[in-house]
Amino acid sequence: MPYVVEGEGELLLFVHGSLCDFRYWQPQLDGLAKHYRCVAVSLTHYWPVTDTEADLPFSWNDHADELAEFIERFGAGPAHVVGHSRGGCVAFHFARRHAQHLRTLTLADPGGPLQIAGRPTAVLPETVNALRARAAQLIEEGNVDAGLQLFVDSVSRPGFWAKSTQAFRTMAIDNAHTLARQFRDPLPAYVPEEAAQVRCPVLLIDGEKSPEMFRRAANALASWLPEARRETVRGASHGMNLAHPAAFNRYVDEFIRNVGAAGQG
Repeated sequence: MPYVVEGEGELLLFVHGSLCDFRYWQPQLDGLAKHYRCVAVSLTHYWPVTDTEADLPFSWNDHADELAEFIERFGAGPAHVVGHSRGGCVAFHFARRHAQHLRTLTLADPGGPLQIAGRPTAVLPETVNALRARAAQLIEEGNVDAGLQLFVDSVSRPGFWAKSTQAFRTMAIDNAHTLARQFRDPLPAYVPEEAAQVRCPVLLIDGEKSPEMFRRAANALASWLPEARRETVRGASHGMNLAHPAAFNRYVDEFIRNVGAAGQG
């Protein structure tokens, strides 16, 4: 996987979500590289390698295993892993399967439905699926800006796309081709039995204004994970690490340091 690296110290690995790539995490590399060896990856199919993988499946399942392979080849693990949105779900399942490569796990607005005991199998509401299908259709028809606006505003808040920085818009446009593939590869539901397989300390972060589906997932995982901690970035929505990077970076740094101090005590 393509990646960027800054700093020295324990490995701190960042995993992006929908429409993003390693560029998404630049505010975290800028703020945390003085304490950690910060690495941000671009998962398979995402920019800058977008035209050589047409025959490879687009799969959250494969992405989770790719993280383990990356850490093993990079040779600086185990890692502190931070995942956002869809990347949070990928990081969660990586953590379940590959505990040997993990020190801590941070999930920021983790994506994916939430399975509640005694209720039918969790799926996204039809209204959400219809909106996503329309966004993918617009992009495939060449109306990329309208499709991205529809999707991005739905996972953040109305008007977010129009107010986004040029850097974010460029990144999303570069990765717009992944959206239809992503919708054909829905994320699995979170369940307590799988959460119990995550054995490391976990930090769950959401934005104060994040859509309710992300906040529900974060709250449920916090209750299911025995070593979980919980933080909220005030005034922020889904892109809390971009909107308020100082607060986000502080939460991650304090969490890792507190875990390290506890381990030495």
